[in-house]
Order: sequence, then C-alpha cells, then structure tokens
Amino acid sequence: MSRNFEILQRASTQQASPSILADAPVLTPPRPELDPHALSRSELVKLVQRVFLLPDQTGRQAVAFTGIEEGTGCSSICAGAAEALAAQVRGPVCLVDANLRRPSLHEYFRVPNLKGLSDAVFSPGPIQDFACKILGGNLHLVPSGSKTSRLKGALNTDHLRSRVAEMREQFGYVLIDAPAISGCADAVLIGKLADGVILVLESDSTRREVARVAKESFESAGVRLLGAVLNKRTFPIPRFLYQRL
Repeated sequence: MSRNFEILQRASTQQASPSILADAPVLTPPRPELDPHALSRSELVKLVQRVFLLPDQTGRQAVAFTGIEEGTGCSSICAGAAEALAAQVRGPVCLVDANLRRPSLHEYFRVPNLKGLSDAVFSPGPIQDFACKILGGNLHLVPSGSKTSRLKGALNTDHLRSRVAEMREQFGYVLIDAPAISGCADAVLIGKLADGVILVLESDSTRREVARVAKESFESAGVRLLGAVLNKRTFPIPRFLYQRL
C-alpha cells in the first residue's frame, strides 16, 4: 500500500496553484502510530507546508479534513497533519475531533475523552478547559467529548460558532477532523466555520461520481474546497523501485 498522496484539484483560482497541496492539563500518552496505509510523515510535512505555510497561504488558520466516505483514513491524515504542523511552527496548534459519529482521536493519542467539543458547546469556561496538551510539543487536542449525542444535528448552533472563533483566538492553527460528507451534512456545516476543506479519497474505492457530488455540495454551500488527498494508493511494483526511478 502506498504512502503517497496526490492533490487532485483546487476549487479556488485566486491564489497560486502549487502542484501539491498542502495552560491545559498535560497528558503523557505514548507516541501514536499512523494508519499504515496513510501518508508517511515526510509527505504530511509537504502537505501542511503547502496548505498552511507557503507565503500565499498566510490567511489559512482553520482547515477541516473530511472523507468522501467512511474508512478513507481521514482521521489519521488529519492527526498526522496536526503533528507535522506543530513540529514546524512555534505557536500552539489545536486538533479538534468533530467526527461525533465515529470519534477516534482520543484513541489515536491514547487520552481520556471525559470532556471535549460537545461539552464545550453546552458548558461555560475557556476552551482550554476542554483541551489537553500532548506532551513534548505545542499540539493541543479537543476530543469529541462526553455529550456527543446532544451535539449531533446541532453543529450549526451559535455556541459552536463561538467556540471555533475562540479557538482561532487562542491557537495559531486549528485542524478539524470532520465526519465523512457522504450521507451527512455535518461536514458542510463545519466547512463553513473553517477557511477551507481538504477532501480525503480512497484509491481504487472512491467513485468519481461520489467525489463530484461532494465537490458540488461544498461549492453550493459556499465552502472553499482547497484540494483532495488520494490515500491508500496501490503500486504494482515495490515502493523502493519507484524511489529509484
């Protein structure tokens, strides 16, 4: 299975188009391992550089990641991108688990999910009270939280908008792991709160028509589509031979 990614397209033509897109409680989890089929760390570095760090991308502070369908590896890519970005910038980076139907980032980082995004929407207090700092860097995680059942279907509330605005003020960058867009409107609602959306497609699985419908859904809602990541690509010959070509 490949660790390579490809950016299939960009929705905006206003900026230059690169060939590839791109005091909380301290916890001590073991360093997580990425999905073996997801992007390599070097490719994640390239991704965040092109999405966030190029000179013409300075306006991108909050970006949502969403899969076309479930099982594309979107959560692993979003988490890996947050780690890669935190390693390249000095300011705090916030990773948010907004995939309330299938939350997984607390398991990825092996941290408790006693409070998080859903609790922050319905409870008072600074957003830092609902985040945990991942030891060894400037990465903060806001898990899905304990009240996900109450938040489902309510992602367009003013409280959520206020919390995302607060994250923008408190953190240098915000990466949001959104649910898959197929069969769920939450990804579009979250995309409206972000500066743009990255789609994650699965090689040899995601159908062209499904991807087209997802693209049109974002565009009709006024959500900026930054590009797409082709994940789990299969090579017919060993990868080390490709590296020699």
